[in-house]
Amino acid sequence: QVQLVESGGGVVQAGGSLRLSCAASERSFTPLAMAWFRQAPGKEIESVAAISWMGSNTYFADSVKGRFTISRDNDKKMVVLQMNSAKPEDTAIYYCATAQATVNASGSSRAYDYWGQGIQVTVSS
Repeated sequence: QVQLVESGGGVVQAGGSLRLSCAASERSFTPLAMAWFRQAPGKEIESVAAISWMGSNTYFADSVKGRFTISRDNDKKMVVLQMNSAKPEDTAIYYCATAQATVNASGSSRAYDYWGQGIQVTVSS
């Protein structure tokens, strides 16, 4: 069973930075596309960023373009979301996701097969 373990969440002041990491635990599993989604209280889950299998293509939601970056380390089966210039509206539970069949970066939750348990990010004003 593939497990995704997220780390790096917490509280940051508006304008600050936070780095979220996610690693796949199953040794025999090769994560293809990887992504981050988030869900704020009372809102639906939304895509944040995604990265293709080889890291050549990325996707960002309009709300985070220019502030967040996404990268991956395939040797470590890890994806990293670097959050810069954080805003209070970035406050949410962030979920890591990975696909076993989708290669390209996708902002659709339907493309992903495995999900992490979520990690809280709070941006204080």
